[in-house]
Amino acid sequence: MLRRLKLLVVLLTLSLVLAGCNRVGLAYRNLDVIIPWTLNDYLDMNAGQKSWFNDKLKEHLAWHCTTQLPGYLDWLDRLQQMVDTNQVTDAALQTRTAEAKQAIADVAREITPSAIELLKGLDDQQVKDMNDALAKDLRKRQDEYLKPPLEQQIKERAQRMSKRLDAWMGPLSASQQNRVTAWSIALGEQNQEWIGNRAHWQAQFIEAVKQRQSPDFPQKMQQLLIDRESLWTPQYRTAYAQTEAAARSLIVDLMAESTVQQRLKLRQKIDGVRSDFKALKCLKGAAS
Repeated sequence: MLRRLKLLVVLLTLSLVLAGCNRVGLAYRNLDVIIPWTLNDYLDMNAGQKSWFNDKLKEHLAWHCTTQLPGYLDWLDRLQQMVDTNQVTDAALQTRTAEAKQAIADVAREITPSAIELLKGLDDQQVKDMNDALAKDLRKRQDEYLKPPLEQQIKERAQRMSKRLDAWMGPLSASQQNRVTAWSIALGEQNQEWIGNRAHWQAQFIEAVKQRQSPDFPQKMQQLLIDRESLWTPQYRTAYAQTEAAARSLIVDLMAESTVQQRLKLRQKIDGVRSDFKALKCLKGAAS
């Protein structure tokens, strides 16, 4: 759940699908967090495309900073109130998650027209290179998350979660660590559904881009980028709901066992994120 806040910002990645140009980093302190898909990973733009993209990215970042981030501050306040009043419940987490999803949807709607414009202007070689890069990325994920035996997948998933939790709460107790292990075991072969759904989406995305001059291309891309859930595989749809419920249950249980020191660190982390947002020039300008 705590990663939702980062997702709200990271989802600006959809800002032009593949995007990424760290030269526009003045808009935010850590553009690599906002745009993790870098230019060289997926698409080589020509000079005209780069110039257009940089201008569009600046516009989207300015929109995001001035119109969206104030809402994230309110979201952080509600999150911290949950912690301060010991009300980290399943119902409260569902509400925070719904709010996060709405914010993500707002970003997707804002940037999808620019993504469509960029993709329509690609030449055949660029589309081929992008397809190759996406396929390479998928193979890497398959090697990392699917090739290991299930027992190892479960162990590594628990280790990743423990590392994330340590960053927010500090070291886990033995009991809390056992709860994380139980959570990972319960997810079973979730990696398979996740990667399988990713491959399913990528195949549809590339097929749509190959037909980028067709009249229904904008409509297809809107579904791919805004209404992604409608294209999920049935297996992943079920797995996703189970995964969300399991994550909420895990957090509720960990917070119920949390120490004073862990709750203090969590408050400090939330305060740190809030301070970073408030320090952004766009919010300072809005307040003056």
